Parts: sequence; C-alpha cells; structure tokens
Amino acid sequence: MKLEELVTTADRVGATSSRLAKIEALADLLARADVSEIPAVMGLLLASPRQGRLGVGWRGIAALDIAHADGPTLTVGDVDRSLDALAATSGSGSAAARTRILGELASGATAVEWDFLARAMLGELRTGALSGVLTDAIARAADRAPAVVRRAAMLSGDLGETALIALTGAEGDLEAVGLQVGRPVLPMLAATAATATAALEITGRASVEYKLDGARIQVHRHGDEVGVYTRSLADITHRVPEIVEIVRSLPVHDVILDGETLSLDEDGGPRPFQETMSRFGADVSRELVLRPWFFDVLHVDGRDLLDEPLTVRLAELERVAGEWRMPGIVTDDAEAAEQLSREALAAGHEGVVVKSVDAPYTAGRRGKSWIKVKPVLTFDLVVLGAEWGSGRRRGWLSNLHLGARDPDGEFGDPGGFVMVGKTFKGLTDELLRWQTAEFPEHETRRTASTVFLRPDIVVEIAIDGVQRSPRYPGGIALRFARVKGYRPDKTAAEADTIQTLRSLLHA
Repeated sequence: MKLEELVTTADRVGATSSRLAKIEALADLLARADVSEIPAVMGLLLASPRQGRLGVGWRGIAALDIAHADGPTLTVGDVDRSLDALAATSGSGSAAARTRILGELASGATAVEWDFLARAMLGELRTGALSGVLTDAIARAADRAPAVVRRAAMLSGDLGETALIALTGAEGDLEAVGLQVGRPVLPMLAATAATATAALEITGRASVEYKLDGARIQVHRHGDEVGVYTRSLADITHRVPEIVEIVRSLPVHDVILDGETLSLDEDGGPRPFQETMSRFGADVSRELVLRPWFFDVLHVDGRDLLDEPLTVRLAELERVAGEWRMPGIVTDDAEAAEQLSREALAAGHEGVVVKSVDAPYTAGRRGKSWIKVKPVLTFDLVVLGAEWGSGRRRGWLSNLHLGARDPDGEFGDPGGFVMVGKTFKGLTDELLRWQTAEFPEHETRRTASTVFLRPDIVVEIAIDGVQRSPRYPGGIALRFARVKGYRPDKTAAEADTIQTLRSLLHA
C-alpha cells in the first residue's frame, strides 16, 4: 500500500465530524491493506508506531533541512522498515544514525506525507481516528461483531494484533482471545461522584474502598516470573523489586492483580504522588520503598475472573493477597460508606472508590460500576501553553493554559482539546523550574508572552466547580483551579473530557 493512501484517508477522517463516515473510510483502508501492513497501518493511524519508543523528538525533526520528494513513492512497508531502524538504534553514534535515517525517510516523502509521519512519530495526530473509532472500523472491515472486536482489543492490549486476527483469522479466533499471564490489559476505570452517598445510589450494594494518591499497577505472576506494569502498560518490573518479592510470596502459581502503589513516610502516612512516580523513571533506590495495595484479581491459576461478579473476585483476592489488600467494606449503608470515606481522608488518602458488587471487570472502560469519590473535585487536563511569569516568577514559565479532551469534535477538531481556563496556583518553585526546562521540548510556537505546547502533558487540577463562560469554545471556565501535580503516568488520551466538565453545570 502506498503511504499516500494512508495519508489521504487520515485527512478524510480528520475533515469530518461524522463517526459513521470515519468508520467507513477507515474500514475501506483496512480492507485494502496487505496482511503484512496491518499492524503498521494501525500504529500510524493511532500515532503510536508498533515499534514503541523511536528515540525521536520534536527538536530532531524540526532541525532537519531536507528537500521532500515531488511525488508519492513511499509504501507503508518502506516507512515501517525505517521505523524499525530508528527503534533499533542505540549506543555511541546513535544520534547521528537517527538523523541519517530520518533524513532518508523525509527526503523520500512528499511534504504532505512527511507532515503526517512527523505527527505520527510524535504522537500528535488529530484525525479523530481514536481507538474506539478504529475498533468499529475493524469490525466493519472484517464483518465481525463490534463487541467481540472490542473485547479482544481490551484483552490483548494491542489494536494492531486485534485487527490482524479479525481480518485474517478463522471463525472463533477473536472470541478465543483471552487473558494471558504476562500480557497486561487495559485497566478498568472509574466515574466520579461528589459523595459516597451519591455513588452508592448509583451502584447499589458496593465494595467501598480507600482511594490512594498512588500509581496504578497491574501485576502478573507465573511461578517465580513476575511482571509489574503501569496504567499505560509500561513494564516497570526492574524498578520495583520490593513489589516483585511481595508477589512471589503469595500463595498462588499464576495470578493477575490490579492495584495501586505508593511510598509511606516515617509516620505511616502517604508520601506525595510525585515521590512514588520518581521510582518509575529512575534507578532503583532503597531509600524510597513502595508498598502495594491490591483491590482486584483478574486471573488465578488457570481461571479467568473478568466476567465474575466483584463478590467472587474479592473472595479470591482475600485468599490470594491477604494483608496486601486495599482497605474497604461491603455495604449498602450510606452512613457506613461516608464513615469509611472520612477514615480514608483522615489517613491522608484521596477518598474512596465505590464498586458495584455485581459488576464484572470491564477492561479499558469507564462506566458506572466503579465510582471514585473525592472531597475536592480533581480532573486530569492537558497543558496547551504557559505564559512567562512576572515579579518573583520572572524568567519562569508560569500561568498554565488548560485543555479538556473533545473526543467527538463537539467544540472543535475531533480528537482535539478545548481550552477551559488558566491557573498559576499550586505551582511550587520546583514545579516552575521543571516547567521552564521541560515545556520547550513540547513547543509548537511562541509569542512574546506565551509558549504554546503540543497537548501531551497531563496535569491534575483541583477545582471548586465550573461556570458558564463565553470566553472559551466549550462555554465553561474552571472555578478556582489549582495544580495538584503532573501525571507522567497518564497520556493525553486519558484526560477528562469537556463533556465531563460541562456536566458539573447541572450537578
């Protein structure tokens, strides 16, 4: 397949707000692709190349001074081989080698093709071809039930592999995709409520559990082999040997556990989230010990538990995890739920999560079965820009421009972000220094007062609510926004939506 076909389809998808039109265009493209090209096509459309980390940054691409091809000649296979070469480049002389490979790829591409490739490599395509639309396109192209394709994608954690099975596999191959110990799956997500009482009204009888200000982890064990993964499915096993040893001590041979981890201070209270996250990106240091709390189990010794109700999973979790379980109670009593929420807050945690006892584990989905309750409303937004500070903040990037995700393009481009406010509150000197050093790496343009960024940095923002405002395209503005901290464990695709924020107008 010519790269031009892929680029033209991506442009068509980005130009329409019709979900059906997107699905039809993408399904047609997938149906025309060669079997060997499908994983590469999916990776490029998702702006997440199948090779993973390429070692390519914005500055490296922007520094290229290359004359592009006059006409389209590159194939998807040509591009995929170049990305293989980029991913394999390491060690002494790797920077020069990457520049050479990028230069050869850029010179072989037309200007339009290179613009697409650059954005795909940097993870900033705004076509609206998000995973949900692509999943439905796979179902359409393969004439398979969307629900079956969706489940296979969730359990494999790989949409490219799912597309390959759907388009080339035998009858029943998609249904046969299941949990596999050692292959992480997308985590189940929670909606939000203002109080435990309100959450309980939605779920009915529920497991009410502590909500920690920690990092989500998924742990897989097969015998003595243990893997620990983040919420984005990154492998951090080598960073957390203490968690590995704890999991090896559990009375089980095969298991998949879902939970959180954080570090505790000398008094047994939780350390700040940023200290926990520092262990994920730095060499192992025994000075900061992580402790796991497990709140769900997906598989035990050959038995998948995804479709079992939470009551069954909790019974297995108690047997397997014991003292490493997340604190919680099962109740339909609102006062008991509120009391546990107060206890969690008094212990320095964020609040509670209320989970329907009848619900299965829905990997990768956010529904009404799990509801998190925090006394302060917090949302994950993206940084769209930052203004230079004044006074004591002169010389530092300070006031943040905050954006919410707009998946369907209701207020702008499909898959884009809508500005909802600004804030400089909550920024410590340490964060100001970090912003000033980090933000230029994500810069798209600047004015005298503001540096504008690619929307890929996620920040957790606390607010008192929202108010109607004609100032921003989404029609709302944040009230008393302040920074809680940056979330390097989350991607922009996990940011909260403008629709979620607008729903607060009616809360």
